[in-house]
Amino acid sequence: MDTSQPGTRRPLVVTLTARPGREEVERLCARLAAAPPAEVVCEAGALAPAGLAAVDALARLKLAATRHGHRLRVEGAGPELRALLRLTGLDETLGL
Repeated sequence: MDTSQPGTRRPLVVTLTARPGREEVERLCARLAAAPPAEVVCEAGALAPAGLAAVDALARLKLAATRHGHRLRVEGAGPELRALLRLTGLDETLGL
């Protein structure tokens, strides 16, 4: 992580591909485990289609972030993914 001003850190940014596989999610979770506690921005704009695999990936990242003292914020989620997250009750958990 870079520092933009003394004493402040820029968020750690993780980006999910269109169809994240188990290996990708595990790699991103390991990256969170290795990083000092920080704000994490998860770029979800590429997730397509908005299905349960996308929901699973976001839920796993949220769990890993919380376990390691990070605050996760999801950005770029499209309307279909947002609707699916609302239906599963994860919209509030993910801060959408």
